[in-house]
Amino acid sequence: MRAAWWKERVFYQIYPRSFQDSNGDGIGDIPGIISRLDHLKWLGVGAVWLCPVYDSPNADMGYDIRDYEKIMSEFGTMEDFDTLLREMHKRDIKLVMDLVVNHSSDEHAWFVESRKSRDNPYRDYYIWRDGKNGREPNNWSSFFTPSAWSYDEKTGQWYLHLFSEKQPDLNWENPKLREAVYAMMNRWFDRGVDGFRMDVISLIAKALGLPDGQGDGYVFAPEQFAFQPKLHEYLREMRRRCFDGRDCMCVGETTFVTPENADSVVGDGRELDLLFQFDFMDLDGRDGKWNVIPFDLKKFKQLLVRWQEAVDWNTLFWGNHDQPRVVSRFGSDASEALRVRSAKMLAAAMYLLRGTPFLYQGEEIGMTNFPFRDETQLRDVESLNLLAQARKDGREAWAWNGIRKKGRDNARTPMQWDASANAGFTAGTPWIDVNPNYRQINVYRAQADPDSILHFYRRLLALRQSSDALRSGTFRLLLPEHPQLLAYERACDKERIRVCCNFSNAPAALPPEMQGDCLLSDGVENGRMEPYGLFCVQLLHR
Repeated sequence: MRAAWWKERVFYQIYPRSFQDSNGDGIGDIPGIISRLDHLKWLGVGAVWLCPVYDSPNADMGYDIRDYEKIMSEFGTMEDFDTLLREMHKRDIKLVMDLVVNHSSDEHAWFVESRKSRDNPYRDYYIWRDGKNGREPNNWSSFFTPSAWSYDEKTGQWYLHLFSEKQPDLNWENPKLREAVYAMMNRWFDRGVDGFRMDVISLIAKALGLPDGQGDGYVFAPEQFAFQPKLHEYLREMRRRCFDGRDCMCVGETTFVTPENADSVVGDGRELDLLFQFDFMDLDGRDGKWNVIPFDLKKFKQLLVRWQEAVDWNTLFWGNHDQPRVVSRFGSDASEALRVRSAKMLAAAMYLLRGTPFLYQGEEIGMTNFPFRDETQLRDVESLNLLAQARKDGREAWAWNGIRKKGRDNARTPMQWDASANAGFTAGTPWIDVNPNYRQINVYRAQADPDSILHFYRRLLALRQSSDALRSGTFRLLLPEHPQLLAYERACDKERIRVCCNFSNAPAALPPEMQGDCLLSDGVENGRMEPYGLFCVQLLHR
């Protein structure tokens, strides 16, 4: 019996605004994506996670949806989308849509109606409450704003928004809302899409009665809105109404997931198929993402083992549209040689593990963080809010350090296709600046160099697809106490493959455990691993 297709394919995340512009307006679009599909096929990609292309006022770059069944005009038309789907399927590439149903835009027709009056039929599509003592209904803060509530003068009530005030939370307690969401999802499935990535799906159920969080002032209280008991009820209902009987999948962005509760949403396959956890993404932050601290390999190994044991099948990723560039973050961009070697090492470390790989656009050529200099170069609401607050607090230098190292705009600069103007992304003025290193780091140049990061990614993905041990085998950590090296074994029947990666900027001896036929290697010679070197071997049958 063959494994589910989402276990056997490599995913590639496209942030459409920054992938490829086809009409010179400086904004990536669907026809631009179509023009680059052969790049994905050549690389070895079998599925695409497409960030939101729905109609949106872009208060949060498309994660505030105004119309779930209309394509944003900047990106193209529904006809363009149908062509994209057809061209992807022609190349045997699956399409997984990004779906945001914890909240909508405040410009969505449901919310426009909802705020007209307290007795409007759509009022309970959202979470409205009376205030307490002239203030908000509770003390929750949001991800983006001090309070998670905004007051509506016309109807004299407050509405909940766990993100910005332009992203009101949907009321999943309302069965009519749930039916409307399921009907919308089924229309996309009927159109031919192969699945959904569910944005902050673990937040859709809120604690009964919306109680205060513990503490004074505004309190960030995930214990009141993440992984609530009714989450499982809603996801199981969604599975029955939308996914049963279809050859499709769903992967959830499960904010605040832990190794202890993860299996509750993926264990029996009746809620989510896969989940994204972010423990690895929190390794270089103390008390939040902006207090940047060095990568801790020992802690990474501990987390890796915990997650490989917590769920049967993990998602494997180093980045996405919300994370900085991995080579700048966990590797080294201090020199060209170190950038190339560390990018290869990071790919081997993550994508030969047990689970489904999710690559982020530009990762395959080792794109780096952007050298932001001033506020005019920023586009991300999270970074802009941080900077504004830091100025009031006299901490502007601290904020800029965080933004340059961890800001979301690092991942959103345009894809670097070639050395022509604007990296071949657009003939116009790009919506966000192109990284100035695009003349050295681009797809065209990488294609011409057989030792490039790009060619290494292609070889690595082909190796993964050709090996039962790497596709579906067991995982075992080796050398758990080694201060520089990550080493592990994958095994299936008699096939055993070992991977060893130097996560440090100092040389290390190649361990004796790495004896065998070399499958992949970089920065290893005469038993010595250079900084960020990697070695992958197949053990001989005994």
